[in-house]
Amino acid sequence: MNIIKQLPQIDGDLGWYLTASNIKENIGVQLKGEQVADIVVIGAGYTGLSTAHRLKELYPNKVIAVVEALKVGQGTSGRNAGFIIDLPHNLDANEGSLEDDAQLYALNCFSINRLDSMRKEFNIECLWHKAGKYMVAAEDKNRGGLDDFEKVLKKNNFEYQRYNQTELQNLLGTSYYKDGIYTPGNILMNPSALIRGVGIGLAKQGIKIYEDSPVIRIEYGKENKIYTVGGVIKAKTLVQTINSFTEEFGLLKNKLAPVFTYGSLTDPIPQDIYDDHFADIEPWGLTSAHPAGTTARLTPDRRILIRNILDFNSSLNSTAQQRDFAWKQHRKSFIARFPFLKEIDFQYTWGGMLCMTLNHNSVFERVKDNVYMVCGCNGVGVAKGTYLGYYMAEMIYGNESKELDFIKKSSNVSWVPPEPLRSIGAKYKIKKEEVAAGKDI
Repeated sequence: MNIIKQLPQIDGDLGWYLTASNIKENIGVQLKGEQVADIVVIGAGYTGLSTAHRLKELYPNKVIAVVEALKVGQGTSGRNAGFIIDLPHNLDANEGSLEDDAQLYALNCFSINRLDSMRKEFNIECLWHKAGKYMVAAEDKNRGGLDDFEKVLKKNNFEYQRYNQTELQNLLGTSYYKDGIYTPGNILMNPSALIRGVGIGLAKQGIKIYEDSPVIRIEYGKENKIYTVGGVIKAKTLVQTINSFTEEFGLLKNKLAPVFTYGSLTDPIPQDIYDDHFADIEPWGLTSAHPAGTTARLTPDRRILIRNILDFNSSLNSTAQQRDFAWKQHRKSFIARFPFLKEIDFQYTWGGMLCMTLNHNSVFERVKDNVYMVCGCNGVGVAKGTYLGYYMAEMIYGNESKELDFIKKSSNVSWVPPEPLRSIGAKYKIKKEEVAAGKDI
């Protein structure tokens, strides 16, 4: 029997969740009493719901259940910046071959298409738009990140456009950035609204979803028993899709690095002010040429997102003091980019985790008879989690494909030192990277 000590919590005011159009719709219930399923998926994020969705397609007559510690859309799946990235990304970078890059691109596009199909089928309102993505540099020293990205794009013959400072100002409404690359295939959306919409749709299709049901212990065996407060669910097959909380469940050790980052979302910009500064500008999303730099968005509902600051929290939760520090930095980053909006307030500030691995591979494996594990999306969880979940279901069913072979080959995760060495090393590297990022934060 394994006791789970660290449980997910609400880290601040979750902006995407609290502004989601479907926040008041019911999805599931708390797990109470004794329940039984054929397959249980722990975690109702993009990986978990993608797994459950494909399992229901493959096993239409089996009982599929999903157990989620919080409400759907409150976890990591709803705390990211709302990008579904189609191309190799600097937070998930590997020196891949031409064939590997092409396969990764194909998998990311598969995820975009599958999520778009669900969005249309379930009639999900989530600010979905194919806006593309800018990768930008505010400092000359960080232009090397753009040069490296451009080499990948050229090598693979991916479509892109490089813009100078004046061109970026006309496209973004800020003169802060000196250089940038635009790629057209990225999707922007409200990630909490999207994953909640998927959950609502899957529940209507017969998948049992248990919300507000943190797992407190598990008994692994021929019949796995998953315990929550006041309830237990039994299932022959168990899939764990809980990212940074995976090591708490006892079947994985010294593989993951839970890196916290923070986001702040403004109130809607008043229409007259918006028209003065953004009248001819399309909503956009940008990431930094430096991995520790700021991610920002201008949303279709006239809000601005700022996301930066990295922490290493072995507790798997953030503190109010950390969120306050992040909020202060977000204000600095915001005003530096948009001094004409200094009177606009942030309505929401929150923390969320990037589940990182040392070599940027993901954990994707069967760890015991009928117990499977997926984690380690390395900062690109919407696209990666969606296709990893789909192909985990394929693996459980016994289907074979070149995509599944590629995923297995790319899932050899490096060893990470135990505490306290893990925290010492991670905090040192984070501080070094933030200093190097300079004005790109």
